[in-house]
Amino acid sequence: MNALAATNRNFKLAARILKLDSKLEKSLLIPFREIKVECTIPKDDGSLASFVGFRIQHDNARGPMKGGIRYHPEVEPDEVNALAQLMTWKTAVANIPYGGAKGGIGCNPEELSISELERLTRVFTRKIHDLIGVHTDVPAPDMGTNPQTMAWILDEYSKFHGYSPAVVTGKPIDLGGSLGRDAATGRGVMFATEALLHDHGKSITGQRFVVQGFGNVGSWAAQLINEKGGKIVAVSDITGAIKNEKGLDIPSLLKYVKENKGVKGFHGGNPIDPNSILVEDCDILIPAALGGVINRENANEIKAKFIIEAANHPADPDADEILSKKGVVILPDIFANSGGVTVSYLEWVQNIQGFMWDEEKVNNVLKNYMTKGFKDVKEMCKTHQCDLRMGAFSLAVNRVARATILRGWQA
Repeated sequence: MNALAATNRNFKLAARILKLDSKLEKSLLIPFREIKVECTIPKDDGSLASFVGFRIQHDNARGPMKGGIRYHPEVEPDEVNALAQLMTWKTAVANIPYGGAKGGIGCNPEELSISELERLTRVFTRKIHDLIGVHTDVPAPDMGTNPQTMAWILDEYSKFHGYSPAVVTGKPIDLGGSLGRDAATGRGVMFATEALLHDHGKSITGQRFVVQGFGNVGSWAAQLINEKGGKIVAVSDITGAIKNEKGLDIPSLLKYVKENKGVKGFHGGNPIDPNSILVEDCDILIPAALGGVINRENANEIKAKFIIEAANHPADPDADEILSKKGVVILPDIFANSGGVTVSYLEWVQNIQGFMWDEEKVNNVLKNYMTKGFKDVKEMCKTHQCDLRMGAFSLAVNRVARATILRGWQA
């Protein structure tokens, strides 16, 4: 099941739980605006290349739309649409005053030079600058983009609208980025894990973790969980996978990955088949890579008691049903990985105030949001007698539906 079908299915289940009016349900599902632009740039060799860019603005009932921009060869409308909708629900679960959006350009950033990436980013920004804005739609980095990309967007947008640091988040610190933003999603995963385990009378200390995806999110989550006494027994990334039953030396692994661009070859663990990482024996599995990796083919083999969805849509609905019957507890992505967008919101707030916070304050506010978010999700689970995924979705859909009605939606 693709990401859009799975997201729509979860939304419709939540709408049924909430007994939403059918017309309101349809209204909440349809994107506010879909943007498609052609971006033609001169390559370094003098030839011309064209790329297609998208920005799907899903909903703005609760505030400006918010979501990343990704540069990836497989960027296409259905995927971007699903991710935009997920952002609407994610910001609502986190209870920050945003709606949802997502964007991307169909390209392979590894095949483009820095100057080509800059030209592409600036052309894309020129094509959409009238449709984004500080109080309209606030982009952020995603797969294949980074703080430098946001700096280019900020600069190009400011040529038309005046200096506007709050138009993007995830910026370099020197341009108004927030301290703590780089670690935010991984830190949020750690706070979410703490809240879930506390609810089950456990703590991170002594628990065995497997992390699939040792990029920004997975590596920060592993580092922070390790500092809390958790034992990371296996990790993987695009270069390979490693395992150590006694627990990997995470500080040494982080240093190795920085120097060698991947976990492959790290002497503190034994190499294993990357395809087996999800079914390794552990207490807690953290998928922090791509979507759809947990499905009906491998769900029965998963040994973890808890799954923390650090990636977007890592488990499809078929896997959900299988894992639920096995008694596996899944903390859904729209809550578990909301730390990134929460600190993006804090960055936006700091930019609007013109007053920057220290990192301790950012981290403390993030913890408060994640702790409160888990309590809110649990309340919905109790009210509607549902699992955590439907608790999160029904919480989110209910908040967006209420805002839509209060703003004057007519049936």
